[in-house]
Formats: sequence, C-alpha cells, structure tokens
Amino acid sequence: MQKRADALDALRGLAILLMILSGSIPFGGMLPDWMYHAQLPPPTHKFNPNLPGLTWVDLVFPFFLFAMGTAFPFALSKKIKSGVSNFKISLQILERGLLLAGFAIFIQHFKPYALNPSPTNQDWLIGILGFILLFALYLRFPNSVNKKIVYAVRITGIIITVLMLANLSYPNDSSFSLGRSDIIILVLANTAFFGSLIWLFTKENLLLRLGVLGFLIAFRLTQSIDGSWNNWLWDFSPFPWLYKLYYLQYLFIVIPGTIIGDILYKWFNSESKYEIYDSKNSAVLITVVTFAIIICNLIFLQSRMMVVNLIVNLILLIVIYFIIKNQNDSLIKTLFNWGSYWVLLGLTFEAFEGGIKKDQSTLSYYFLTTGLAIFCYIFLSTIIDYFKQKNMFRLIINSGQNPMIAYVAGSLFWMPVLELTNLSSVLNLLLVNPWLGFFKGVIFTFFVAVTASFFTSKKLFWRT
Repeated sequence: MQKRADALDALRGLAILLMILSGSIPFGGMLPDWMYHAQLPPPTHKFNPNLPGLTWVDLVFPFFLFAMGTAFPFALSKKIKSGVSNFKISLQILERGLLLAGFAIFIQHFKPYALNPSPTNQDWLIGILGFILLFALYLRFPNSVNKKIVYAVRITGIIITVLMLANLSYPNDSSFSLGRSDIIILVLANTAFFGSLIWLFTKENLLLRLGVLGFLIAFRLTQSIDGSWNNWLWDFSPFPWLYKLYYLQYLFIVIPGTIIGDILYKWFNSESKYEIYDSKNSAVLITVVTFAIIICNLIFLQSRMMVVNLIVNLILLIVIYFIIKNQNDSLIKTLFNWGSYWVLLGLTFEAFEGGIKKDQSTLSYYFLTTGLAIFCYIFLSTIIDYFKQKNMFRLIINSGQNPMIAYVAGSLFWMPVLELTNLSSVLNLLLVNPWLGFFKGVIFTFFVAVTASFFTSKKLFWRT
C-alpha cells in the first residue's frame, strides 16, 4: 500500500463535491425525501426542526469537517519538525482562521444571488470578477516568484476588493456588512482555528484532547439554563460576526478527526512493510461492509427503524471484526475500533434530543457522522490504495486538494458563465423530470470538479 494521503484527499473532495451537488438539486419536484436534508422534506421543503432523520445530504458537511481535522497532524507536524516554535505556529493558525473568515465574508458579498434575487448580467459579471479576485488575494505563489510581484498582486487585489465592496449594494438598500458571510465557511474558520490549537497543545496527551469534548458536552447540556454563567458564556461574543461558541460544537467531529490524523500520520511515517490487508478477499469484504454500514444507517435512520438499525450495525461491525482480527497490520484494526466506538456512541445518543438531526445538530449527529466518516475513509483507502484505483478518483482527489476553489467555482464562475452564454436555458430543459433535474446537478458538479482539478494540475492552490 502506498503511504500517501490520497484517500484523505478523496474524502475531502467527495464531501465538497457532494455539497455542491446537494445545493444543485431542484426543489419542488417529486424526488424522495432522502434526496434532501432530513429537515427539509418535499414537496414544500419547509424547515421542520422537529423532524429526525439522516440523509446523504446531511453527511457531506461533517465528512468535510472530519477530513479537515484529520489533516491537522500532517500540516502542523511538518512545521514542528522544521523547528518552528509553538508561538509562531499559533500565529499562523490565527492567520489561517482569519483568512477563512475573510473568505466567508468575501464570497457572500460577491455571490450574484446575494447581490440580487434576480441577478442581472452585471451581477453575473461581478461574480466572475470575485472569482478572479480570490486568486489575487489567496493564491499560494511558488517560492520562485519574485516577492515584489506577489506583493503587487496582493495589494492590487485588496484595492480592487475594497473599492468594489464600498460601492456594491444589496437587497433592502443595504451595503457591505461584516455580518454578511457564508455560514459554512465561517464555521470552518472557527473550528479550524480552535481545532488546530487544541491539537497543537494536546498532541502528546490524547486524554486531555478527549477531555475537551467533555467540556463541550457540559456546555451543550447547560447552556440553556437562564442565569447561569454557562448560558452567559454560550451567548457571549466580542465579535458576533466572527465567533460564536455555538460553532465550536462541530469540534465534536474535528477533534476525533485529529485523533485519526495522528494514527494515519504515524503509520505513513512508520517503517512497516505490511499491506493493510493480508488478502484480496479481505479487502473486497471490507469494501462492501464499510459501504453497507453507511447505507444502512441512512436507510434505517431516515425510515426511523431504530432497533433494526442497531441490530444491523452490530452484525456488520462483528463481520468486520472477524475479517480483520488476524491481519498483520494494526492500522485497519485501530481505525475500525475508533469507527465502531463513534458509531455506537452516536446510536446510543439517538433517542436524546428528539432523534438524530442536522439542524439543530444533535449529539447523535456529531458522533454518528464521525464514525461514518471513518468507515468512508476505510472504504476509499481500500479502493484507492490497496486496489490501486487512484485514476478512478482523480477528479475527486484533485478537488479535495483544492477544496475552496471547488466550493466557489459553481456560484462565482460556472453559474455566471452559463447564464451569460445562455447555456443555462439548455440545461434547464432537463427540469421537465425530477430525476433529469438531478442529472442537471450532476453535470454542474462535474463542471466544478473539472475546474478544481485543472487548477490542482497546474499547482495553483489557495491559502486556506
């Protein structure tokens, strides 16, 4: 097995592309409820916070958060090995968090539909300009590029951005606002900052890192008690547009991700010569069963067959246990142990807070999706690394290496291009049928994947 993080890139890419796809599926049709967020069922798609369930759409964000947490040990360990002090690394972590927060504010101000509910050609062009400006602001220039050129590009990008934001107007005659931001990226900024710091100062103490989760659970259970300091701290924020303690609940996913990241980093840098599986038959079975765990949880949790789901999960986990118990390499066993723990913990919490929900997110949601993310990683790693099918996942892997380009390429580039060229009307012909409408979303997502993959192949990455 090649000791590379291709499967981790694939998990990140899969999450970001499925996020794009889920946002491209037309509402109002006759697609089944499992094609949307569980709390936004068809045909009205009216948000129902009391409706429990889990669909594939609900998995994409936690899978991305998990992949982000898993990457922390890889990125930060390199800095530590090169002799960078914890203080300097902390400043770099702060810089990254602020860059992500700035990214969240920027893209929300340049999205054509944020500018105008019925975008004009000018709004579409502003979106494309925003996409170009992001390269000036966030492109990671090679060391070979003259620093003066880098500074000139950055300053030019900043000046144009400031001038644009000062003159753009939004619905209800509003103007630039720090409170107008992309909530998904803002949550990423918060969890990236605090998650990285937590890993940095607990990298040698796993129990302390897990202890942070205990405090998060305590705040989660006590924050609604009026008059308590817990309630005050939960609601307190010196910069509400930037930080809320509520966002840090997603550390329930990120912190377990850092634990898996530690395991993978040590394995990738070990001298072990073992293959992850002793036989092809074992690898095939693991591929099938790990995929089955994900699918069965989606089917039975959405249909509310709780006892059946628990029994099926236990059977599948026992099957994996017997497949891997005599394997020479310990990696798959360790990943299985952690994945099983989080899945079973999530299922144990399922009855709490009215059943599993993404919004408002329940403890069951955090823990179960963490476990499913681990099994998804095992699934991808087996196919990509053991069966050497990297080319099959090339677009997904490349998108995972450039996730922020993938995230905005649809709204700031492809949507404007399709509208300005009138090609959107051609694609809209597919809306005559709900499943053809879904296929339209697949085509759009493919365009996004090709775009992100192109920039990855050219070694053009954003500093996020």
